[in-house]
Amino acid sequence: MTEHATDYELVIRPKYGLLDLNWQELKEYRELLFFLALREIKIRYKQTVMGASWALLQPFFTMIVFTLIFSRLAQMPSDGVPYPIFSYSGLLLWIYFSNALSQSSNSLVDNAPLLSKVYMPRIFIPTAPCLSGLVDYGIAMSILAVMMVYYHFMPGITILLLPLIVFMTFLLSSGLGYWLSSFCVKYRDVKFALPFFIQLLLFVSPVIYPTNIVGENMRWLLYLNPMTGLIDAHRACLLGHVPVNFVSLAISAVLTIVIFASGILYLRSTEKYFADLI
Repeated sequence: MTEHATDYELVIRPKYGLLDLNWQELKEYRELLFFLALREIKIRYKQTVMGASWALLQPFFTMIVFTLIFSRLAQMPSDGVPYPIFSYSGLLLWIYFSNALSQSSNSLVDNAPLLSKVYMPRIFIPTAPCLSGLVDYGIAMSILAVMMVYYHFMPGITILLLPLIVFMTFLLSSGLGYWLSSFCVKYRDVKFALPFFIQLLLFVSPVIYPTNIVGENMRWLLYLNPMTGLIDAHRACLLGHVPVNFVSLAISAVLTIVIFASGILYLRSTEKYFADLI
């Protein structure tokens, strides 16, 4: 009995269209995305004494410094709530966003062997740090829960918006990560300019001050920053001290979707050059 072997050839070619995202391929490789995210978490805390406790220490000590400088010395208003919980509720989302953006933007360059030797959906590489950062966010949330009990804050029905706000922040950091990681492959200046950009963005986001400290005639400039509506809504739905500003949240949602969608399109249009440039 003769066995007949079937010969076949698999050819992988770069895609040239903008709107050719292969959803079936993403579904087949979805386990790889979670593996990459898990690897990010392991690498982050590998050979550290404190381990995942750093996810607690970073926002906690930043909150202490901000309280001493901006509340005690600068007398910064805080919407009528104690400044420690006011700043921490903003820092919680901001630190997730800034860390996810920083790691995502450098991810393609940091994973050069994956780009040049293994075929995989390239979009997974800058997405993984944004996904893994949610673990740190969840860990740091435990301190906010303790502070809410200490300061007698009870969230209302708007707490149901929290998953949506976190998801939108994930989309925003991913979308910006797609843009910047693609730029970084060709222009390594991004790696040096990004920390400065994130530092500037902190001061134009309502982390250390309430939005209403800015006059109404200039407040629209703050709303051009998608993190403004997200941080405001995040703080409002957790503390319940003010109603959620759905107008600013809607503006942030529109800007987030535009950045996310355009980031996917740009990454898809440039990924065919990654292996040559990396």
